[in-house]
Amino acid sequence: MANVKICGLTDSSMVRVAAEAGADWVGFVLYPKSPRNLLGEGRDALQQLEDLSRFAQELGVLSVALMVDPSEDLFERVLHDVGPNAIQLQGHETPDQVQRFWRDGDGICEIWKAVGVSDAEDLETLDQWRVDRLLIDAKPRTSADLPGGNGEAIDWVILAGFDAPVPWLLAGGLTPENVTTAIATSGAYAVDVSSGVERVRGVKDEDLIRAFIDAAKMA
Repeated sequence: MANVKICGLTDSSMVRVAAEAGADWVGFVLYPKSPRNLLGEGRDALQQLEDLSRFAQELGVLSVALMVDPSEDLFERVLHDVGPNAIQLQGHETPDQVQRFWRDGDGICEIWKAVGVSDAEDLETLDQWRVDRLLIDAKPRTSADLPGGNGEAIDWVILAGFDAPVPWLLAGGLTPENVTTAIATSGAYAVDVSSGVERVRGVKDEDLIRAFIDAAKMA
């Protein structure tokens, strides 16, 4: 049985669906180029994130705020004003930057780093990250607009027997149809999905969320 993160949620109805279906985490995206972006303009730009994060926590689900190369100001505002259970860094942050964020978050929330991999050699570099968890995603193509959530899968075989420096989640191209095989092949204890539970890009589907969680929990 794997833990599950449903990422890219944008409204309370899907947060409730994910919670009732048994999700362990729900993720909220703060990245303007993403079709799942919550980050708007003005003083109340983070209010929706705060409301959704609090709602998830009330339902017993951990909340994750996803950011791409955040400024220190944005990071601090999310960390202290929003109060998610974890902050996921999805951009080109350096190990030094991530370690500073990790120190700032110590005792407040977990800090995760999403890392794109394409082969076993990439796995050997993962011990450079000082974080609470790693999210292992497919390395995006050079033409990709998004650093993750592109629906591309890793070769799961390279992860078999992987001795990770910290707990990790498998992401990239997962769907209700393939997540059981992905878990069995990779040995992942946790999985992350976004586009794989959408029938329309950026819009989550209740039936797909439930089917994905059911499949992952039975793996």
